Amino acid sequence: MYHFIQKFHSGWAYLALLLLFVASINSLVGYLKKKEFTPKDRKIALFALIAMHIQLVVGLILYFVSPYGKESFGLMHDADLRLTSLEHPLVNIIAIVFITIGWSRHKKAATSEAKFKALYLPYIIGLLLVLSRIPWKLWF
Repeated sequence: MYHFIQKFHSGWAYLALLLLFVASINSLVGYLKKKEFTPKDRKIALFALIAMHIQLVVGLILYFVSPYGKESFGLMHDADLRLTSLEHPLVNIIAIVFITIGWSRHKKAATSEAKFKALYLPYIIGLLLVLSRIPWKLWF
C-alpha cells in the first residue's frame, strides 16, 4: 500500500504543479492585461485548488503510513531525511494555506481586477513554496 500511495503522490504532483502554474500565470496575465474574469478563469483556479488539496491529503496519508515518518524525528541532522520528513510537509501545508486564502479572497472580490489580484499573488507564493521543498533527488 505504501508504494502505491508514494507513486500516486509523486505522479499526481506533476498534474498539481502544472495546474498551479497555469492558474498562477493565468491570474497574473489577467490582472496585468485587465481582462474580464470569466468562468474559465474561475475553473482554472478551482482545478488548481482541488489538485493541491488532493495532493495534500495523499501526502498526509503517505506521511503516516511511511516507514520514514515514524523514524525521522530523532534524525534531524540528516538533510535529506529532514527535507522529506519535516520541511516538505510543513512548507507545502503553508503553501496550500496561501492558495486557499487566495481562492477565498477572490470569491469576495467584486471586480475582475480584484479577483485576479486576489488569486495571482497567493497562488504564485504557493507555487514557489512548493517548488522550494520538492525532494528533487527523489524525482529524477
